[in-house]
Amino acid sequence: MLLSDIASMRIVLTDVDGYATGSLNRQEEAHLPKQCFGKSHVPLSPAVRAGDFVYVSGQVPVGSDGLVVKGGIAEQTEQVLQNVKAALALAGCGMDDVVKTTVWLEDARDFGTFNTVYAKHFPNDPPARTTVESRLMIDIKIEVEAVAYRPV
Repeated sequence: MLLSDIASMRIVLTDVDGYATGSLNRQEEAHLPKQCFGKSHVPLSPAVRAGDFVYVSGQVPVGSDGLVVKGGIAEQTEQVLQNVKAALALAGCGMDDVVKTTVWLEDARDFGTFNTVYAKHFPNDPPARTTVESRLMIDIKIEVEAVAYRPV
């Protein structure tokens, strides 16, 4: 089989009983446009859909008033995860669709408290996660980005 043959292959979509419900050729599949959701005061999109995946930009503990929430790691983690949830919703996803998160903590000693709050948002089948200690871009304790999977 030549590479050109692979590019022109047709994918048959089926229901759970195996009956054909439609088809898509590889060229159509490869050219699904990216969709950007939401606005930011900095040059980024809060959420971007690329095919079946939704990428959520790093969310920080800023409330609807644009200010960093008062409190410690627990309050900031709660706000960040509410912001992740809101960004996912813009793209038609929820927290159950999240397959991977990356978390930056300003202080590794906050991990236990962070983890307790985080677990409440992912009570079943939590996503894969990377958590690191890092100096952050503004005076905050946490930033979280997420990747969700929800077929189009």
